[in-house]
Formats: sequence, structure tokens, C-alpha cells
Amino acid sequence: MTIAAFIIGCEIGFWVFVAAGLIFRYILGLKRTGALLLAATPLVDLILIVATVIDLRNGATASFVHGLAAVYIGVSVAYGHRMIRWADERFAHRFAGAPAPEPRPKHGTAHARRERKTWFLHLLAWIIGCLILLGMIWFVGDDSRTASLWNIIWRWALVLGIDFVWSFSYTLWPKKG
Repeated sequence: MTIAAFIIGCEIGFWVFVAAGLIFRYILGLKRTGALLLAATPLVDLILIVATVIDLRNGATASFVHGLAAVYIGVSVAYGHRMIRWADERFAHRFAGAPAPEPRPKHGTAHARRERKTWFLHLLAWIIGCLILLGMIWFVGDDSRTASLWNIIWRWALVLGIDFVWSFSYTLWPKKG
């Protein structure tokens, strides 16, 4: 199995754990089992990083796909709790009679604040992903086999910079209602 297929499988696995946790929690009424399944979602990240490291240790030249594994883990750690909470609120509303989730703010200072918070989560994802990428670079120890990982760091930094300008522009020029 290629590492790309493994990343796709891990993404599917993440959402299977989330869906199973929510089904056990709200439809089957097994709250502890549901909570356990939701809490197990980080295992998917652990499995992915182990598979990526094994692939590199077996002599693979680091590629965009190996870097994508680090990006995936950074995003999963930074945004995972928020994604699970988003799904949990909607599932609870639909199947357990909970109140409808609050809509996200679409204008004004509340929108600007939300955009800034989202950017800080992006920054956290970038830091985590870059630490993993740097760990891979150090682990392989061969610049000719890790050039693509450096490219991912710099491209992601560019995207982070663009996101900063976009997100913080709402602080200076809030969206009008």
C-alpha cells in the first residue's frame, strides 16, 4: 500500500471513529462507548506517523505525500477537537433534541474575532506540521531525499501568510451586515 492510500485511509478512519462515536453516544445511548470512540481519533494520527516513518526508514525518498502526512497530522491536532465538537453539536441537535447550534457570525467584530481565532489554529497546525516535517528531515539525514519536505514548509508558510492577511483584514475592515 502506498503512503498516499494510507493517508486517505487514515482520513476515512478519522471520520469513521467520529461517526461511530456519535452513533454510540446518541442513537444507541452508550455514552461511555461513544466518548471512548471519539477519544480514540488521535490513534489514527499515531498510526499515520508510524507508517510514514517506517516508509522513510525503509529508504523511501521523502515526497509531497510524506509531507502531506505531516500536514494532515498538524491540521488534525489543531482542528480535530473543533471538528468533533462541530459534528457533535449537529448530531445532538438532530438525534437527541439538543438546541440548534449557534450560527457562526457573518459580519462585525464577532466575525473578525472568529477569523483571528481560526488563523491562530492554522498557525498551531503549521507549527505542529513543521515540527513533524523537521523531524522527518532530521530522521532521514539526507538532503537529497528530503528536499520536497523543505518545499512543503515554505509553501505552507506562504499560505499561512496569505491567511494572516485575509483573516486579520476583517479586524481593520469588518464585514458589514
